[in-house]
Amino acid sequence: MNTLLVFAFLSAGSALRVSEQDENHFESWMEQHNKEYSNKEYYERLQVFVENKRKIDRHNAGNYSFSMSLNQFSDMTFSEFRKAFLWSEPQNCSATKGTYLYSNGPSPDSIDWRKKGNFVTDVKNQGPCGSCWTFSTTGCLESVTAINTGKLVPLSEQQLVDCAQDFNNHGCNGGLPSQAFEYIMYNKGLMTEKDYPYKATEGVCVYKPELAAAFVKDVVNITANDEMGMVDAVGTRNPVSFAFEVTSDFMHYSKGVYTSTMCHKTADKVNHAVLAVGYGQQNGSAYWIVKNSWGKIWGIDGYFLIERGKNMCGLAACSSFPEV
Repeated sequence: MNTLLVFAFLSAGSALRVSEQDENHFESWMEQHNKEYSNKEYYERLQVFVENKRKIDRHNAGNYSFSMSLNQFSDMTFSEFRKAFLWSEPQNCSATKGTYLYSNGPSPDSIDWRKKGNFVTDVKNQGPCGSCWTFSTTGCLESVTAINTGKLVPLSEQQLVDCAQDFNNHGCNGGLPSQAFEYIMYNKGLMTEKDYPYKATEGVCVYKPELAAAFVKDVVNITANDEMGMVDAVGTRNPVSFAFEVTSDFMHYSKGVYTSTMCHKTADKVNHAVLAVGYGQQNGSAYWIVKNSWGKIWGIDGYFLIERGKNMCGLAACSSFPEV
């Protein structure tokens, strides 16, 4: 390590002291994730990495229901991460009275739609764009369509990023699956991912109606904060889109049942949309099985478990799914 540079950086104020072992760990991580930096940025990212690693180590030494690990975001502060991957402003998640009708029978004790058939597409990666809402939307519509038709086809997130603004969605700055389903319904279709590929940036809408591959007949909103309604829908119907509030302790989630005391339970704080593909219970802890959109190397092969039954981080504030 260049001693002069390190002490110059340390003298700037609150920088951490970095050991040779820390730097070796950082350089191994850089190689693993194909990272390259300028000389100045190298030391800035090294500091952030070491700080994140220490937070992870402290957490894993404690008594928590989930563990953390280094991942592709470990050279970012949470502020940078939030700006790149989460919604930049609150969404109007206001469907207080839902349209969901409970099924007649009891919900199963557990369910995983990934194991019931070819009903869930592979985990995708939204990249540095707050377009999680489009991945939650396509994931849900892909599954609902497959359950109803037997055909699982990856659908276009980019069409939603480029074309759904009139339904109170904001491209890379956020949106809601319920509003995206409305767009698809009134637009009369969504193209495939192959025909309208993802670019992780907002562009001009180039929707071609003749290439529409999936359709929405109606949008079902589950009553705000009715988590049992979500259980009934996932248990008896299909996967369900939902939004929740991501805080800094979620960024490095690795495995286990996520629970947090840092997040809120109100609709105005949600900043990330995902897809509930099932639920279960382990060691007396009820959880949701959730498909994320940060690639397969994050979490449990791109998935995470989150505590069920307590509206954790507002996850029951605005859940929905389409009818096809």
